[in-house]
Amino acid sequence: MSLLVLSASDVAKVTNRLSPDELMRLMAQVFSRLSSGSEDPAQSGIYQPHRITVPTTNHSCLFMPSRMTSVGTAMKVVSVPTGAASQAIKERGLPASTLVLDEETGNVKAIVNARRLTALRNAAGSLLATRLLLPPASSPMSILAIGAGAQIFAHLSLFLSSYPSIGKCNVFNRSQNARLASLVSSLKNSFPKVQFEVGLLPSATQHADFRKAVEGANIIITATSSTTAHFPSVYVTPGTHLCLIGSYTPTMHEIDSDLVKRAGKVVVDYKEACLQEAGELISAQCTPSDLVELGDLFTYSEQTNVWSTRDNLAGEIRASGDVTIFKSVGVGVQDVAIACAVVKRAEEENIGVLVQEYDKDD
Repeated sequence: MSLLVLSASDVAKVTNRLSPDELMRLMAQVFSRLSSGSEDPAQSGIYQPHRITVPTTNHSCLFMPSRMTSVGTAMKVVSVPTGAASQAIKERGLPASTLVLDEETGNVKAIVNARRLTALRNAAGSLLATRLLLPPASSPMSILAIGAGAQIFAHLSLFLSSYPSIGKCNVFNRSQNARLASLVSSLKNSFPKVQFEVGLLPSATQHADFRKAVEGANIIITATSSTTAHFPSVYVTPGTHLCLIGSYTPTMHEIDSDLVKRAGKVVVDYKEACLQEAGELISAQCTPSDLVELGDLFTYSEQTNVWSTRDNLAGEIRASGDVTIFKSVGVGVQDVAIACAVVKRAEEENIGVLVQEYDKDD
């Protein structure tokens, strides 16, 4: 049995050839299955035990196994730097790898560098939600991103590719570091027609330029592990769409409870996980009836691989508040879908290193 090893550069080669529409179709399949209404894995075809966390010296290591029938079985391991880790370790981001199993033999058939994939699958889910929640004729002009990690790079790359109407992009980060400079430089090269502005997140006293950036944004993306809201609800203009990606524990909050409540109904990737892990929703005392799963907003055909919006429900959500919010904590089957798609494409195009007779015992 051979083993395919895909490095970060191999993964980049493959994913650079995946269009936004292809990525959204992958996530549509995931969220459609996830929201199918069946709690029986044998019927939904989804198995995803809750993640296991193992603490190490500088990281919290998350182990996330999952399976999606007809797609594949995988386990992602991602290491999140702790607060006590050095700044150098934090600035390296989140190391991640995904093991993809062979469904017939049970062997590991591929090891995939998932540092890029984790961010990309989240961005694809956010883009799908945005397409569903923004009015069909909407042409957003300005986008605001808070953070400067892989999540923000993946989101901005995908959103700027999908919405050519966006001419202004503000990026705010806690510090002026090499990661922020690299992110903006790369985006400027890819999107020369977009005006980019960079700022530092204000401390206790909110700066006028930051408030102006929040007020002027049609789309706001946050991807930090902050435990306090980045801005008060009053800064956000009615009609704004927000993608909240960063928080994944009850103590983390990227927006305040007033802003959560302004949405009326909040769209989430997975209700059960968000009610346990999303600090913003927990603090706002959201109940299952306050949340709508992303997979309920569209119909998806596995036979044709086509999705279409349930316009009535999407319209009801837009009408339930004066902003729209998509909150994601990430689900394991997203990793399965994108890792298996990348492995399949890599095999077709002979990308990566193939270790022959990996499981042969001499």
